[in-house]
Amino acid sequence: MSQALDLHHPLVLEFPGLRDAIHKLKMEDAHFRRLFDEYHEVDRAVVRIEEEIDPAGDARIAEVKHRRAHLKDELYRQLVAARAA
Repeated sequence: MSQALDLHHPLVLEFPGLRDAIHKLKMEDAHFRRLFDEYHEVDRAVVRIEEEIDPAGDARIAEVKHRRAHLKDELYRQLVAARAA
């Protein structure tokens, strides 16, 4: 079980200093909330693949990890912009 926790990358743990901004945007910005939800779905998919629950080839795991990184970058940009406003 602790290994699964190491594989997960929840946004509030990725950006602990932005916890309040994450909560605010989730409540007030539908686009942010959709990206937030997608990020966590993709994160769960990565974990399921890495734990060999859902089989996937190298190309698929690379694709899913790339999507997770892209979403994380976009969410971070929105968080920083909201905090600066």
